[in-house]
Amino acid sequence: MKDVDKILKGTQELFFRYGIRSVTMDDIAKHLGISKKTIYKSFKDKDQIIMKLMQQKLEEDEVQIKKDVEQSDNVVEEVFNVMKHIADIMGKINPNVFYDLQKHHPKAWQLFIDFKEKCILRTVEVSLEKGKKQGYIRSDLNSKVIGVLRIQELEMGFDPTIFPPDKFNILEVQLSLTEHFLYGICTLKGHKLINKFKQIVEEE
Repeated sequence: MKDVDKILKGTQELFFRYGIRSVTMDDIAKHLGISKKTIYKSFKDKDQIIMKLMQQKLEEDEVQIKKDVEQSDNVVEEVFNVMKHIADIMGKINPNVFYDLQKHHPKAWQLFIDFKEKCILRTVEVSLEKGKKQGYIRSDLNSKVIGVLRIQELEMGFDPTIFPPDKFNILEVQLSLTEHFLYGICTLKGHKLINKFKQIVEEE
């Protein structure tokens, strides 16, 4: 298990720095100071390492999202806390990682799609209903429809055919889409809260 954790940690460091496609098994072995044979004892190929890393990261993200929800007093604060977490992650990742996953590792990318549809969609729907009761979210909205819209926005923000990486910053795209989403679903009471949290974020 020690070898597995070491390999995953070292591979993640390389992926975050250089993207996935450009990193070879030789690079991983050299970075960790071990032989390729040692890596192949734990993983049959790079794809298997990527799948394991994706599973691990999504499990961590699910725990973090639940924590963000529990520690937030309202739906607006919840969204800002989740986005802060996403910003922290994206600040450490080479944007090519997302494009490499979609284009060259569809099975691993499918894990992310499934995660969005199960964990994120469910969380968004519950948060919207909570926000309606608190008076921050418009009561006329269909939470299931808006939940799907939010999922599609997230996916669109990672789509290189819509937001080419040489023209757009992924984090800025996601923040812009989130802000647009929030202003569209919130009441005037919610808008005041958005402005308050935006000011806090800008001052940090």
